Amino acid sequence: MTKLIRTATASLVALTIGTAGLTVPASAGGSVSFSIAPGNTQDAQALRAGLQMYSLYNGIKNGGIKQRGSGNIAGLLQNGGGNLGIIHQEGSGHNGTVQQNGSGNSYGLFQFGRNTNGHAVQNGNGRTGATIQFGW
Repeated sequence: MTKLIRTATASLVALTIGTAGLTVPASAGGSVSFSIAPGNTQDAQALRAGLQMYSLYNGIKNGGIKQRGSGNIAGLLQNGGGNLGIIHQEGSGHNGTVQQNGSGNSYGLFQFGRNTNGHAVQNGNGRTGATIQFGW
């Protein structure tokens, strides 16, 4: 009986999710975001190295904002030394900020498409992370 109830509940949830997706008009916008927060030192070093390679390729020393498109807003605030902050926006209507408080932090915010909002705050020393967003 318990197995039957679980199966019925799972079916009801799937049906609800499936029909909810049908009620959204095709013209409605949306977005998807992926945030990366390394769980160990080795992963943090790999992400930091990737952000440093990106910054070298794009001529960024400690921080930079690169925008292609229209109606984009970006801000970068750094308090401390040796921080690397990157905001890269392609498309229109993006809003993104990165704030770093401390030293030796790295963060990349990458927004593509349209109308995404992304904001990151790093407090402390030696932290790293990234967010990638796609909007439609």
